[in-house]
Amino acid sequence: MLKNITLGQYIPGKSILHRADPRTKMIWTLLIMVSVFIANNVFGYVMLIALTAIALLTGEVPVKHTLRGLKPLLIILIITAAINIFTYSGQTVLWSLGTVKITLEGIMHAVAITIRLSMIVIMGSVLTLTTTPIALTDGIESLLSPLKKIKVPVHEMAMMMSIALRFIPTLMEETDKIMKAQASRGADFDTGNILQKAKSFIPVLIPLFVSAFKRAEELATAMESRCYRGDVGRTRMKKLAYTGVDIHISIFMVLFMAIFIVSTFVLVS
Repeated sequence: MLKNITLGQYIPGKSILHRADPRTKMIWTLLIMVSVFIANNVFGYVMLIALTAIALLTGEVPVKHTLRGLKPLLIILIITAAINIFTYSGQTVLWSLGTVKITLEGIMHAVAITIRLSMIVIMGSVLTLTTTPIALTDGIESLLSPLKKIKVPVHEMAMMMSIALRFIPTLMEETDKIMKAQASRGADFDTGNILQKAKSFIPVLIPLFVSAFKRAEELATAMESRCYRGDVGRTRMKKLAYTGVDIHISIFMVLFMAIFIVSTFVLVS
């Protein structure tokens, strides 16, 4: 389960998305995530699913590897879908037992919620799989740079976000190693009720916290030894610059968003 978390991982490549500016990818990824919640008809969802497929293909990332990131959310998706099926009111009743009813509208709403959550995870994974942590940091700092005028520590915020994102797969690997070590000593993480399973993870959490604090201290020492002093007088080896790839991506996305908005707000009305 822990190996299925793809958020925060990076796969080197030379695809269109790999060569695109991180600011371009972050802006359009954010707009796509907003569009997921705006979609209100079948045509809109089909367009968003097609766009997700195009992102996977142009990013040249393993589709199975990306879709594997949905496995940790499988239980959440099932519970969310079940709640919507049994609680969402509708006119077309398919099954009823007393006060409990399943309607066609409820099923469609549950499917829509599942698609929305899945697409958000997939698009977030595509962003991190095609963008290095350093590029993400520079992109976030560049996009938030206007906040520097009101004394917001933009560089420090971007650095913390990037480090936190980068350490997700590292901590997951560490957790997997600790669980295997505890299992080899007779620990059982699969049997028993929820309370017993929660107690069985205590021997995992303690060494995990110790390892996390140790890694944080080592990172702080390494940054200090390299004379890191935040954004003051800091230069970059690679400066961000928009290229033809970003222009092509932006043109495609503008056309896509125009068609999507028309299908969502104009055709429905």
